Amino acid sequence: MDHLVRRAQGGDADAFGQILTRHYDLIYRTAYKWCGDQSDAEDVAQEVCAKLGSAIASYDGRAQFSSWLYRIVLNSVRDMQRARSRRNRHVDALAHVSPQQTAPDQEAFVTAGQLWDAVRGLPDNQRDAVLLVYAEELSHAAVAKILECREATVSWYVHEARKKLKGLL
Repeated sequence: MDHLVRRAQGGDADAFGQILTRHYDLIYRTAYKWCGDQSDAEDVAQEVCAKLGSAIASYDGRAQFSSWLYRIVLNSVRDMQRARSRRNRHVDALAHVSPQQTAPDQEAFVTAGQLWDAVRGLPDNQRDAVLLVYAEELSHAAVAKILECREATVSWYVHEARKKLKGLL
């Protein structure tokens, strides 16, 4: 991967295309988990791909490329959410799904969907830590690198999120 990044940093469009091809699933999947909506995830993924063209020059190799890329996706999601809140278009995610809208055999799915919607409503650091630890199955150490904080801080974010989620659900 390092050779592709170096080539892309040097302006090699083919290398940049290969990087996008290899990492698009990570970009979209992460955006979807944070947004909870396919259209928003596609918008974020498109934004990340566009940003990556200029941002790749700033990648210095100190972190794994995927960790660096997670940060770009998280920042893009936050940018989208800030823009939305400025336009006062905030919608309560838990209102989207009600038990009356689903068949009885889908109860577990609704519960999981409501849980992730509640996670998306947590403060940024808690939400990011929970989604990276549980949805992406990353270690606390890996999440600490992505969020640029200590591992103990990630553990605290997850702990605080669990307390809040118990109250919500």
